[in-house]
Amino acid sequence: MKVEDIHLSGVGCYVPELVPTDLAVKEGRLDAGVREASGIESVAVEDTVPAPDMAIRAARTALARSGQEPDDFAALLHSSAYHQGPDGWSAPHYVLLNTLNRPVPAVEIRQGCLGMVAALESAATRLSLDRYTGGGGGDSVLLTTGDNFSTPLVDRWTSSKLFLFGDAGSSLVVSRRPGFARVLAVGSLSDPRMEALHRGGEALLPPSVTAGIPLDFDSRVQYWRKQWASGVKPPIGHFGDQVAAIAERTAAEAGVALSDIRRFCHVGFNEDPLLTMFLEPLGVTLEQGTWDICRRIGHTGVSDFVIALERLWLDGEVGPGDHVMLIGAATGMEAGCAVLEITAEPTAAQRAVTPDEEA
Repeated sequence: MKVEDIHLSGVGCYVPELVPTDLAVKEGRLDAGVREASGIESVAVEDTVPAPDMAIRAARTALARSGQEPDDFAALLHSSAYHQGPDGWSAPHYVLLNTLNRPVPAVEIRQGCLGMVAALESAATRLSLDRYTGGGGGDSVLLTTGDNFSTPLVDRWTSSKLFLFGDAGSSLVVSRRPGFARVLAVGSLSDPRMEALHRGGEALLPPSVTAGIPLDFDSRVQYWRKQWASGVKPPIGHFGDQVAAIAERTAAEAGVALSDIRRFCHVGFNEDPLLTMFLEPLGVTLEQGTWDICRRIGHTGVSDFVIALERLWLDGEVGPGDHVMLIGAATGMEAGCAVLEITAEPTAAQRAVTPDEEA
């Protein structure tokens, strides 16, 4: 989807203490061979701060950097990849109360690790329509996310061969007002024939978490290997083709070539699957991506490419005129991305903003 006159005016992240993967090996939580193959140096681990509170801390940073006030906002969109709190409770409204605290819609975006891309597309659509229809409310939308995998039913070190789970929160301020980046295009592409890959042999009722079944992606992979061995072909395709297709389409909508994009902010997968599923299909090197950032925090659910974008911008690795692509994936299978143009360097005041100690 081509986007016009929509900007990012604030970005903020909360990344907790980093636990070295070597320590996890010494403590017997991670296999040494898996650690070596992953290329991951450390993982962000938060033992006490809940996911929504990490989102709140990140949002307060983004709001401070944006220079905008609560009355400027038309909505809050909150996304997550894992459970946020009590069943039947609204994490988006909790985040709204502790950030903007005004009576605007607070909506949950359930799009897995692509939550921020889906939220960005929704925010851009709303703000664009409001401009042409004269819709009331503010001219900005607050995007938030947070995931904490420090729970009894998740083993962050062994649940998947593709990544090691990290904890984090992140936030973006999307606005019709100029900011530090202009959104040029955003979109996603799915192949629903592959949804069974992440379902495996698990029943839909009762939902696994209500039956005390751990989150274990690797067991679902093993299920399909056994099915294949027995003559049942799994619903697989080359996901890299899907990644390349959406990246090329979105870049074309943005009016740029992939070769024009300076940096690619991607998911925090282990090195081999990151290369196979994302970078090689795009003809992109680890250096053009954000591997040096991701390998220190792991896969944080929805926050990976927002954390990378914040670091690139604050550290001056991208500047005015540079194009950046945010690209990721969600179970289903779905790939999505956004193309940005950096329009401003961070000010000293923006650099000085850090996450609150308490949400």
